[in-house]
Amino acid sequence: MEQSISVEIAAPSERVWDVLSDVESWLAWTPTVTSVERLEEGPLQVGSRARVSQPRIPTTEYAVTELEPGRSFTWVATGPGVHTTARHDLEPLADGGTRVRLSVAQEGWLGSLMGRFYRGLTDRYLANEAQGLKARCEGAG
Repeated sequence: MEQSISVEIAAPSERVWDVLSDVESWLAWTPTVTSVERLEEGPLQVGSRARVSQPRIPTTEYAVTELEPGRSFTWVATGPGVHTTARHDLEPLADGGTRVRLSVAQEGWLGSLMGRFYRGLTDRYLANEAQGLKARCEGAG
């Protein structure tokens, strides 16, 4: 089960990438994240891991499996019966802005069940994250 949201941001993709790829700062602009702890130092890259805590969801460790600097990254969390894939895709627009697509897919026997159970919560979290990212990137901060 995959859920996603897209948002257009009136900021260049470089600015959006800087904010989005600084995962440890997410709690500054989205209420859906209470902490992100990088498990390695340095820039986000394939193999980077982070422990993410969110309200009403168990703390989860994600590993970056795909990354195209300035354009996208995908990270995956696995556990017994569940495989969660979160994608973060940027598309530069002709007007100098950026379209961002955020998506979460739940797979596996438990993942399918969790996806249905958390569907409304996931939709709200994606919407909050998209709006928080937009506000952060379009603001001065």
